[in-house]
Amino acid sequence: MTDEQNSAVVEELDAKTVPPARLATTLRALRHRNFQLFFSGQLISLIGTWMQTVAQSWLMYKLTGSALKLGEVGFASQIPVFLVAPLGGITADRVNRQRLVIATQIASMILAGILAWLTLTGVVQPWHIFVLAALLGVVNAFDIPGRQSFIIDMVGKEDLMNAIALNSSMFNGARVIGPMVAGILVPLIGEGWCFAANAISYVAVIINLFLMRVHCAPRASKHSPIEDIIEGFRWVNQTKVIRALLLLLGLVSLVGMPYTVLMPIFADKILHGGARGLGILMGATGVGALFGALTLAAKTGVKGLGRWVAFACGGFGISLCLFSFSHFFWLSVVLLMPAGYSMMLQMACSNTLVQTMVPDQLRGRVMSVYSMMFMGMAPIGAFFGGALAHRLGAPFTVAVGGVACILGAIWFGRALPELRIEARRLIIAQGMAGGEPAQELNAQPVEK
Repeated sequence: MTDEQNSAVVEELDAKTVPPARLATTLRALRHRNFQLFFSGQLISLIGTWMQTVAQSWLMYKLTGSALKLGEVGFASQIPVFLVAPLGGITADRVNRQRLVIATQIASMILAGILAWLTLTGVVQPWHIFVLAALLGVVNAFDIPGRQSFIIDMVGKEDLMNAIALNSSMFNGARVIGPMVAGILVPLIGEGWCFAANAISYVAVIINLFLMRVHCAPRASKHSPIEDIIEGFRWVNQTKVIRALLLLLGLVSLVGMPYTVLMPIFADKILHGGARGLGILMGATGVGALFGALTLAAKTGVKGLGRWVAFACGGFGISLCLFSFSHFFWLSVVLLMPAGYSMMLQMACSNTLVQTMVPDQLRGRVMSVYSMMFMGMAPIGAFFGGALAHRLGAPFTVAVGGVACILGAIWFGRALPELRIEARRLIIAQGMAGGEPAQELNAQPVEK
């Protein structure tokens, strides 16, 4: 063969091997048996969770017909995360994280079963939904920091970034399937069976958690729980890059995320889609979010993630503004895809950067602050968003939130040059940056 023919063969072989290599890179965290068990169990469970989320919103709207009540139940379900997450964080730093996650999954299964029983027997009242939503919020205050901290125990530092991205992909894959299934089942068999299906779905993740072989030794502390909690807050406050990431996350949760609480109003009053339309709208957000998480999963290393956070936050705000003006159902579906994509890209990138920079002995406590910003600020936004929508309408409320997200993205983008210096120092101190050795970071500054 001539040199030209040899070169052509090599190029052809390279072209054929690139896609499998990319796939292997995207799915590299799944080489760990423990993460395989976690991934498969959580996928089943989260489909049930999203079914319950949509069915519960529709049930509350059906019982009350009030935008204010939708905001209030959103507040009741997530404000416990803001109030109790510091206790969840210190628990995740002190106890066996595997056992902590098992306990929270069992508690969630019991609460879903109670809601199913109340609904199927026809005795459910709005106050039942409020109480059970608040109790689930308390469970989540322990579950979120425990589960986020548990990821590194399953895959180690070298695959942490990919595992976070795949975890987000799983979350949003379920977010696509669950609402669509709920949109079909709610009109056919009612909300109660969606709640029952969610309760049953927890069995898979609980069994898989018991099958894991993970070394999660409890971490002793010489200080009191209050002192340890204060230490976590102090570290976040004194670390400018972590503080900026979490403040931006809190802003988006406060003013941007209420659009999900108001979605039943858009589905029914504005777009005239009913329960089925609600499922499609929520599913469209999930499709975009799934692609956002997969975008991060295909990336190796943390270089440039800070810019991704800024652009994603701005893109989310623009998408919300456009969605708020739409009165056509399928146009709204299309506009929710980039909203979901941008929202999840910002959340997953922020999670990755925080976990890459935080010392392991503070991981649970810092992730509890992350939980407070991610989920804890959302109920406050849901409450005021519901009240504002009650007076001025849902479209105006969503548009205001979109503008605020755009302004937040501009602020974060302007602060990036200064934040990069501290971020690079923290990443080197932890020894790895999503697969990039520290010595490489010394040779080339990390952009965030």
